[in-house]
Amino acid sequence: MANTHLIVLDLDGTLLKNDKTISRKTKNVLAQLKNDGHHIMIATGRPFRASEIYYRELNLNSPIVNFNGAFVHHPLNNSWGEYHTPLDIKVAKEIVDACDNFHYHNIIAEVQDDVYFHYHDEKLIDIFKMGNPKVTIGDLRNFLETSPTSMLIHTDEQHVANIRNHLSAVHAEVIDHRRWADPFHVIEIVKSGLNKAVGIKKVADYYGIPKRRIIAFGDEDNDLEMLEYAGCGVAMGNAISTLKSIANETTLSNEEDGIAIFLKERFKLK
Repeated sequence: MANTHLIVLDLDGTLLKNDKTISRKTKNVLAQLKNDGHHIMIATGRPFRASEIYYRELNLNSPIVNFNGAFVHHPLNNSWGEYHTPLDIKVAKEIVDACDNFHYHNIIAEVQDDVYFHYHDEKLIDIFKMGNPKVTIGDLRNFLETSPTSMLIHTDEQHVANIRNHLSAVHAEVIDHRRWADPFHVIEIVKSGLNKAVGIKKVADYYGIPKRRIIAFGDEDNDLEMLEYAGCGVAMGNAISTLKSIANETTLSNEEDGIAIFLKERFKLK
């Protein structure tokens, strides 16, 4: 199909409503576009285990970008390839050492679907329980044996900037870091040069879809590169202002069927 588009969806704050469900209207529009031959895919900061239920709910048959680009694979096609780009374990342990000089609540390392907590943590364990990962609790310097896909530092709002400044000063060559949206003051760390756009490019190349036929939806700072990369980058109504300023278009919020309304108009769906 000469007009085939690749439609890329972030999950939290974008495809998902605040109660973490997908609206019926959005689901119907995406199903219609999929039936028309367009490719629909998910690109998220979440691990695969915490995005698989939405992949199945939308009945997708495309590759998926997880951990903001650190892990890209095709859940239904093993021969597609698996692109896993973890952080160097030595760097991971240096970061744990450095955190001793800062105030923080916890450090979490994820090795694909295994989760390592530096300290026991009731508050955050719930978020990571999805998909039943293997959880290990204890000093990461002793317990972490494999290079992690990503690391998270949970702190208080007033300490985020100090820790990020340190990470930039000391590890800029080897890592990239972001902050999570409120209410969690979490700094997320992946290997340098990774972002959602890196994963999307692999998928677009696989389908032979040019940039001008990629439409990407997002709401947070981990969607910046993806929206800049896509021919049509769409910020949700609830998106942060920096994202809206670089987006080609802005739609309604995740609570107002922003994706469905934009796509219905764009593809002139009945």
